[in-house]
Amino acid sequence: MRIGELSRLTDTPPRLLRYYEEQGLIASDRCANGYRSYDEANVDRVVQIRGLLAAGLPVRIIKQILPCLKAPRDIHFENPTPEMLATLEQEYDRMTARIAALEHSRAAVAEYVATVRRKEFERSLRVG
Repeated sequence: MRIGELSRLTDTPPRLLRYYEEQGLIASDRCANGYRSYDEANVDRVVQIRGLLAAGLPVRIIKQILPCLKAPRDIHFENPTPEMLATLEQEYDRMTARIAALEHSRAAVAEYVATVRRKEFERSLRVG
């Protein structure tokens, strides 16, 4: 199938499919006219990739996980190696730290907005 059909079947923009290919996540053959030709198995592979990305995993880890996935459209795998488990735990810790930083930033922005609104309200009372 050509890239447009893979894009339609997976609801993935062609540009993103080319990126997946550049990163070694999917593969295509080249036709004589230079067009990419994708195997039907790439439909499930793209769905897997999108699921793993949606779970917050970076491409570098997805590249390690993809060979372990057996069932089509599956984003979980059995019997991870100790190295893979350690990598996933590190990624979990990284996400947790990022969430904490975002929560801190959100609280700071909320405090700033509340201060600005309070000052605007006080100003409106003095003017009015």
